[in-house]
Amino acid sequence: MMRLFPLTLASLWNRRLTAGLTVVVIALSVSLLLGVERLRSDARASFASTVSGTDLIVGARSGPVQLLLYSVFHIGDATNEISWPAVQRIAARREVAWVVPLSLGDSHRGYRVVGTSADFFKYYRYGDRRALAFAAGDPFGPVFEAVVGAEVAARLGYREGARITLAHGSGEHVAEHGDKPFSVVGVLAPTGTPVDRSVLVSLESIEAIHLDWQGGAPIPGLKIAPEMVRKFDLAPKRVTAVLVGLENRAMVFRLQRAINEDTREPLLAILPGVTLDQLWDVVGIGARVLLAVSALVVAVGLAGLVAVVVASLGERRRELAILRALGAGPRDVFFLVAAESVLLTLAGCVLGVALVQVLVFSMAAWLQANYGLAVSPGWPVGREWMLLGAVMLAGLLASLVPALRAYRQSLADGMMVRM
Repeated sequence: MMRLFPLTLASLWNRRLTAGLTVVVIALSVSLLLGVERLRSDARASFASTVSGTDLIVGARSGPVQLLLYSVFHIGDATNEISWPAVQRIAARREVAWVVPLSLGDSHRGYRVVGTSADFFKYYRYGDRRALAFAAGDPFGPVFEAVVGAEVAARLGYREGARITLAHGSGEHVAEHGDKPFSVVGVLAPTGTPVDRSVLVSLESIEAIHLDWQGGAPIPGLKIAPEMVRKFDLAPKRVTAVLVGLENRAMVFRLQRAINEDTREPLLAILPGVTLDQLWDVVGIGARVLLAVSALVVAVGLAGLVAVVVASLGERRRELAILRALGAGPRDVFFLVAAESVLLTLAGCVLGVALVQVLVFSMAAWLQANYGLAVSPGWPVGREWMLLGAVMLAGLLASLVPALRAYRQSLADGMMVRM
């Protein structure tokens, strides 16, 4: 059989245009399949790396996924807030090492404003427990100082010293806090998380801009100048959520149960990792559908391979007859045709892998900047190898169709009586 391998290569080279087009079709379908799988796995990794090192997230009683979405991903709004005494009670527990309160609800030119404490820069972790880093400047001070995420700085052209104003609410209907401007004192390095799309200010600043507001609107006839706000009590009254870190992670379930069963205030404590899995079960449906569509495209590409090889058998009848006359048996013809199909599939897979690497390399920065999705080129891993193996197996099975046809055709030609 091995002596027919050079002949297989020569036969493919003789039909290089048709073979090349077939390889391209298979490569495009394989690249789509692997690209969807790479995006799916990297998107899940990006979801999981958004917040790490945080043992619990506490908010007003609602749904776990809803709490995770608005506190970490800044999607949607909280149905209620939690009181500052509740935050202090959580922070005072022996199991708790640190707490980072978050106050949401304001925005700046479409980006979320996050009111928090200076401990946010100390304890917030993402990815493999990576700490936040400053591309320029320093953390904010007590009032009217802001730190902007990498995307906010890049899109709006902010640097240290820039003056900005915040708005009450988010979306289309907002009301500007134009009488109390902020100064940008720091710009964070890119993280690939929602922090890049955030404006971070102190909790005291959130209280300061709302001193002359009530019920989501300015109090008529009342204006408190920025230089006067420090004379008021700016301690936070309520916050949206709290990130909690423990001294010993083995106590996480005990603390979660204690918070959820606290009768003094209806609270909900969630484990970020567990809730992320629940969130992915919902979001991942779309990815699985795309993967199924990509598999269907691969099947169509392999069907095209079968059609091309079968269609060429009629033109190659004389070629195969000559091989029989030179001593090749029906099994040799079967191997020759099957090997051609398998080689075309293998070449398509190799080209598809290379195409995925080129696309990932060229689009990685764009995906990171626009969607916060961290993708990186590299050899196929895990499920990608399984998908490539499945494609090769499907290609092998598909090659049996033209190979069997050639076998029967060759066998019939060999039995013909030539005059």
